[in-house]
Amino acid sequence: LGAPMANPDVHVESLGAPMANPNEHAEGMMGEHAEKEYADFEARVKRTIYIDHLSPVVTRQVIRAALSQCAHVVSVEFVENYTIPYDIPAAALVELDDESQARSAVDLMRDFPFIIGGMPRPVRASLARPEMFPDRPSPPGSKMEFLWLKQGDPEYDGMSKLKSLAKRQEAENMALIKNILEEEKELAAQQQIMLDANYYKYDLLENIVQNGTVKNLAGHYRVNLFDG
Repeated sequence: LGAPMANPDVHVESLGAPMANPNEHAEGMMGEHAEKEYADFEARVKRTIYIDHLSPVVTRQVIRAALSQCAHVVSVEFVENYTIPYDIPAAALVELDDESQARSAVDLMRDFPFIIGGMPRPVRASLARPEMFPDRPSPPGSKMEFLWLKQGDPEYDGMSKLKSLAKRQEAENMALIKNILEEEKELAAQQQIMLDANYYKYDLLENIVQNGTVKNLAGHYRVNLFDG
């Protein structure tokens, strides 16, 4: 007695839908997540501006205050240059509320001086691009491949030319940076002269008010200082 033994030669087909492959389901979920992540990143790029040639002493609070007249700043991320041994004027990626604010900010900074700490700065502004973000995600479906080349490989000559070109561009970049530093030094000197002149002017005005010169002049010319 008991249950009959199954015949190994008999195959029973299950009714209903076939079972889903868990690996395919996981891959599909990962693909959807990657697409959503990249779509969110693209939206962030569109509402972000890139500001170049900032003073090394500029802080996030200073940038927020400078842009407050035309946009609401969501975040400020400074772009570091680790390839040179100089403390050159910095660049920053500034995320705003939306794309329209980003375009308005770029247009404003192209048409008018960018005022930082009460002084104009010759900054450059443009709409951000994906390659400017160090934390950018990979586009969905893309993958990176690495290959070591040796002499005799078909791509070896092309890569050697690119390597030589990179070295030449590095030398040109260093020369350009030295020129920027000289311009920055001249700009700092000019701004200091302007600050000193403004200080002298306001100090002179304060002195003639305190020593009574203004009252004497008003009495001489019969001017009522309290009119209007």
